[in-house]
Amino acid sequence: MSYKHILLQINDRVGIVQLNRPKAYNALSPELMLELLEALEDFDKDENIGCIVIAGNEKAFAAGADIKFMAGDTMPVDMLENSFIDQWDRLAKIKKPIIAAVSGFVLGGGCELAMACDMIVASESAKFGQPEINLGVIPGAGGTQRLTRIVGKAVAMEMILNGRTLNADEALHFGLANRVAPVESYLTEAIALASEIATRAPVAVRLAKQAINAAYEGSLKTGLDLERNLFFMLFSTEDQKEGMDAFVNKRKAAWRGR
Repeated sequence: MSYKHILLQINDRVGIVQLNRPKAYNALSPELMLELLEALEDFDKDENIGCIVIAGNEKAFAAGADIKFMAGDTMPVDMLENSFIDQWDRLAKIKKPIIAAVSGFVLGGGCELAMACDMIVASESAKFGQPEINLGVIPGAGGTQRLTRIVGKAVAMEMILNGRTLNADEALHFGLANRVAPVESYLTEAIALASEIATRAPVAVRLAKQAINAAYEGSLKTGLDLERNLFFMLFSTEDQKEGMDAFVNKRKAAWRGR
């Protein structure tokens, strides 16, 4: 399938989606989001893909939502009819790990997209922010919720209420980014991390992601119950038998994804 606003690449077992609206600093238009989600869902179904990377370019991961598209909306009914917000819910259904490789502007919807991924590798030039307050609105795709859970209430308040931005080192300090790398190598670093994850047992990776998200989103009791059930479930997989046999016999495991 051909796309207008994204570029696709496969590097061994890593699927890479590059946002490609450079003149608009990769602003998240409905068309771009639709293409992105279709590509992610295709990678999620592909047994040859073990991990996914979403990237922009060196100047901008994504500078926000497409304000030209949103400016004419008046009340929630307008937003509901265009289904733009609904598209974000599809992102949470991707089972494979997603790494955001970010550089330059990571603002508004771009910051929300990065936080909706499972890990973030940032270049030294990355600037994270939720500047919606300057437009008379607030984040609407998870910014108030995910940012607060990640960086804490005080920093989230300052970022959302007063437009504070975080540089890459601050993002690393507050737990928003996993790693910081030079601009010229941040994407390579993200792909390398994804490649490592893609060598792991596929079913266990997907279920581990599900369990971690449960801990992040729900109560401890709910998360512990889910973790226990998923742990027991994995003992019915071929990969569990293979992994433990490989460990006992001191050989490399050959994962089958079953």
